[in-house]
Amino acid sequence: MTQGRIHNFGAGPAVLPLSVVEECRVALPNLNGSGFGLLEISHRSQTFQDIVDSAMSGLRRVLGVPDDYTVLFLQGGASLQFYMTALNLLGEGEKADYLLTGGWSKKALAEAQRVGDAQAAWSPDESGFKRVPKNGEYQ
Repeated sequence: MTQGRIHNFGAGPAVLPLSVVEECRVALPNLNGSGFGLLEISHRSQTFQDIVDSAMSGLRRVLGVPDDYTVLFLQGGASLQFYMTALNLLGEGEKADYLLTGGWSKKALAEAQRVGDAQAAWSPDESGFKRVPKNGEYQ
């Protein structure tokens, strides 16, 4: 790794490989000789569609996603994922129970409650998130 570069294992933006950063540096002012910078192209242009198609085919290849599956590129992060999970799995009249074992499970419960009937089947005592419940300790 080049001197001065760091590792980042936190949530959110991550450190990119230097080769990717260099490719962006070149594309930023002039993408593939188009005369437009990477951040200046229209989302309706063929150049943009080519980028999407390339990303889609690369993702399908790396993850082995067959053509009969639809791939969605979405923004929104973990909160959107929590919401979409409840939206897809929590049917009308059904209930969801969450074990609150940390900050992320609290956020997941909050998003599920926006969709339907979701509750905490177990939450920690005043000592905080220092353990997970034993089997049978939750409702």
